[in-house]
Amino acid sequence: MSDEKHKYWYNLETGKVEQGYESPAIDRAGPFDTAEEAARAPQLLKERAQKWAEDEAREADWGAGSESER
Repeated sequence: MSDEKHKYWYNLETGKVEQGYESPAIDRAGPFDTAEEAARAPQLLKERAQKWAEDEAREADWGAGSESER
């Protein structure tokens, strides 16, 4: 198991990259392997949220078919 104290986190309140547990968990996004990756956290979170929304929409439509197909 990796040591998360040596990982990087993005502080959602300050916008700063931190190493280890510098701030409360509620204010952190991560962990990330590198400081550069942590610095991209806002963009990564946006991309992941968009993908999840697309996946959920696809799943909601799965098997729905149109009335003419029934």
